[in-house]
Order: sequence, then structure tokens, then C-alpha cells
Amino acid sequence: MLKSEITGVILAGGRSIRMGGEDKGLIALNHVPLYRYVLERLSPQVAQVMISANRNLEHYRESGLKVINDTLPDYPGPLAGMLAGLRAADTPWVAFAPCDVPIFPTDLVTRLWQGKQKAFAAFACAGERDHPAFSLLHRSLIPVLENFLTGGDRKVVLFFAQINAQRVVFPVEPRAFTNLNTPQDIQQWSASEPGHSE
Repeated sequence: MLKSEITGVILAGGRSIRMGGEDKGLIALNHVPLYRYVLERLSPQVAQVMISANRNLEHYRESGLKVINDTLPDYPGPLAGMLAGLRAADTPWVAFAPCDVPIFPTDLVTRLWQGKQKAFAAFACAGERDHPAFSLLHRSLIPVLENFLTGGDRKVVLFFAQINAQRVVFPVEPRAFTNLNTPQDIQQWSASEPGHSE
């Protein structure tokens, strides 16, 4: 695997309904915006990182990273962010990670690369649960994904099935791939951090 062939994209363009409509990537976890945890883990694994967001773009630009947004209206979901990332990347491959998972494998991209075999896409699975937002896609999939979204479909797993994406099984590790969807999730995660005190 050549890191220079892979761009990383943090998916931060959702509505965050279960988070009360707040921009999930910017919610503070122990005084640090959530997306920063993802950036810290993803950056060493790829050549460069971009952020896919649909609001608060200036806040995300403060990171110094390129910020891209959906070209489709009405928050059509992760696939729209993936399409924007594939279009914006100048590398053959793009690795995606959602903005609400503070801990994921530091060898995520390497494992996806090895596990894809000859496929043009791969996604993570752990503990018999799929995590399709953690994925690696080739830019040749742009027209296929455009057609899929134009047809009104939105489900990532359905698209991955259509393109024969490889499921890559990861070891089960405590809290890895755990996404923080609600304010309660944030509180519980913060309270369980080592050294935390009220």
C-alpha cells in the first residue's frame, strides 16, 4: 500500500437529529471537537485529509484542511459525502471515516487495503456488525455512485452490495467503532475516560 495513493475524508455532513440537530463533528468531547479525534487517527494513515461537511464550514476550515460539501440537496446521507470526497480527491483511492467515532483502528486503512483484494471498494466489520462508513473506495466508482444516488437510493450497504465491496473483518476491541449519537453518549464516554473526575 502506498499512502500517497490514498486521501482520507471525514464524513461530517449529517443532520445529527439524535444530537438535537447540533453539528456532531463540532460537539466537544473533553473540550475537543469530536472530529479532531477522527483526524488524529486518520491523518497518519493517508496522504492528506479532507472534511465533508454541509454547515459550519468556517469552523471546519479552522483545522487548515480542505472542506467539501454535498453536491446533492437535503442531506442525502453518507453516500453523498462519499461522492463529494471521490470527486474532490486527486488520488486513486479514498478512505472514509465518520466524524462521531473517537476510537477506531490505527491500521484501518492498511487492513481495508489488504482486505479489498481485487475489489474497488472495502468496508469494515467487527463483532458481526458492519461499519460501512469506514470504507475505502476507488475513484472509478464515481459514475456508478452518481447513478445510484440519482435513482433515489441512499443506503450505503445496498450500494456496497451492488458493487461487490469486500467486507473486511476487524478484531473486536473495547469501544472501537463506537459512534456517539446522542448527548448521553458523549456524557457516558467522557465519564469513562481514564482520569476523569466530576
